[in-house]
Amino acid sequence: MRVARNTFLKRCLDVLGASFGLLAFGPLMLYLAWRVRRELGSPVLFRQVRAGFGGKPFVIYKFRTMTEERDAQGGLLPDDKRLTPFGRFLRETSLDELPELFNVLKGEMSLVGPRPLLREYLERYTPEQARRHEVKPGITGWAQVNGRNALTWEEKFKLDVWYVDNWTIWVDLKVLALTVLKVLRREGISAPGHATMPEFKGTGEP
Repeated sequence: MRVARNTFLKRCLDVLGASFGLLAFGPLMLYLAWRVRRELGSPVLFRQVRAGFGGKPFVIYKFRTMTEERDAQGGLLPDDKRLTPFGRFLRETSLDELPELFNVLKGEMSLVGPRPLLREYLERYTPEQARRHEVKPGITGWAQVNGRNALTWEEKFKLDVWYVDNWTIWVDLKVLALTVLKVLRREGISAPGHATMPEFKGTGEP
């Protein structure tokens, strides 16, 4: 009964928070959409299938931050070659994440939870790491306020599982407050030597 009540409270927090966020940041999102359209072209939104609650696939929405530049063989150039100055700004300020508020309203994501990752990673997790999918993915999370992309994948997953085991509404409120500080300080934006994060190839893999 307590779990059901807490789950209901978390969903209420998600709906209220996402609704308020869309109202408060609506004009900013329209401006950002215009800037992305002008500097990067269409589509304005980056859409990608990610693994959600229980590993179920869903389409995540973000503002585009990269060009579609390709090499002579037709393959996409590395992230650092396609990331524009404006795109880097969006990532550093986490403004590219704002469209995920629609994912929260749809019930596919929560305001707080482990970040949704590629479906291809599902078969690469250890059983313990896979427990991160026992809750909905979030726009921000315990790993994001404790190092973000400066952490290794293994460190992130340990923090994700800690969140699964220790979640309360108060933990969510703490994460949301810490997220504001992290964004203002622009900490942990990228892994050392990478524009974002390297691909997760499995624990113990190079």
